[in-house]
Amino acid sequence: MLITNLASPSFVTSNQVDSLNAKFPKSDLPFYRKLGRTDLTVSCLGLGGGGSISSEDTLYAFDQGINYFFYSSDLHHHIYSSMTEALRQMCGHGSSVREKVVLATVTYIKNPEMAIAALLDQFVELGIEYIDVFFWGWIGSKDGSALQDCLQLSPDLRGANSVYQRSIEKMIGISDRLKKMGAVRYVGASFHDINLAQQWSNSPFLDVVMVRHNVAHKSAQSQVFNQLDSQDPHRPGIVTFKSTGSHTGALWNAPQGLPENCWRPSVPDLYRYSLSQNCVDVCLAGWQRRQEIDAAIYGVKQGKLTPAEIDYLNLYGDLHRNQLSTKDISPENLIYRS
Repeated sequence: MLITNLASPSFVTSNQVDSLNAKFPKSDLPFYRKLGRTDLTVSCLGLGGGGSISSEDTLYAFDQGINYFFYSSDLHHHIYSSMTEALRQMCGHGSSVREKVVLATVTYIKNPEMAIAALLDQFVELGIEYIDVFFWGWIGSKDGSALQDCLQLSPDLRGANSVYQRSIEKMIGISDRLKKMGAVRYVGASFHDINLAQQWSNSPFLDVVMVRHNVAHKSAQSQVFNQLDSQDPHRPGIVTFKSTGSHTGALWNAPQGLPENCWRPSVPDLYRYSLSQNCVDVCLAGWQRRQEIDAAIYGVKQGKLTPAEIDYLNLYGDLHRNQLSTKDISPENLIYRS
């Protein structure tokens, strides 16, 4: 399929981002930033529905400055559905704040022929006129060929006058916003296989890369983040998830053998760990209530972690995964806090 008359992309200016960040204390960890090569301005913390957060607290997050929202309409939909009404209010027909929201949606059905059905479900359920980032989800080690087939659709999915825009218009009707933005503005993929994430991170078909990253799972740093140039305006956007959990348990719980009075990172510290890495734009969180939102935003206001703090959390994560023993760690590399 071929598309024609695509609208020229627009770009976020530094003045736009600066004006939004002026509402927050000046920091080496700016609250808003440009999402890679897209023209989207995003909050560094994003909200996903994995914690079954209520619509009331979803709207509260938006009022506090969070503007990146992640939604699933198929896998785990029952968990995400509690935020549906808030997304309708912010992103649905007639919303006065739609342009201030970045709506990212995902389908875990890795079948190109099902893309239009997945899109239609999201448009109907949320009453929306366009999606900012449409993700192909949960790409694992066996999904390389399926992802390639899905991403071949990227030119037909994204942008004004795309094939999929015209299909959606036939099904739900034409609106000014849909005509201007297209049904999907950008295409992303959520990776559980870091090798595939590295392979596809420079693909012209993929605008945003989403990867698992935390103190116990650091391979994305060497294989994805550090392969990108933070000054390159054409790099993909980077979103992290699973910042606070590992198969070894909740990462805010100290690993066995950690000496007393050693620093136990809080959940906001774990978000800051990901956001302190090269080229990470958004750290996705699965908050359950507004108090967690407040704590996360307060944490970001403290700025990036220091190199010494990052080195310590690297060791902390290795202890969590039993890749190190405390007897292997020099005492001067530990951080003690009362």
